[in-house]
Amino acid sequence: MTGTDDSRRPVWFRSSFSNGAGGECVECASLVDTVLIRDSKRRTGPTITLGGGAWRAFLEGVQRS
Repeated sequence: MTGTDDSRRPVWFRSSFSNGAGGECVECASLVDTVLIRDSKRRTGPTITLGGGAWRAFLEGVQRS
């Protein structure tokens, strides 16, 4: 099989709270059961990979605070 499987390519997005003025911001991308997180200013830099359960627990914790 040739070509690229686009379903495995991350589509990155920024928080709706990001103002676009170059401040501190992260970008996230969601794959099947994995979430990728990176610094928006270092797109080729390291990423953090979380499983779906860990991501949901993180979001629930943020919503409670």
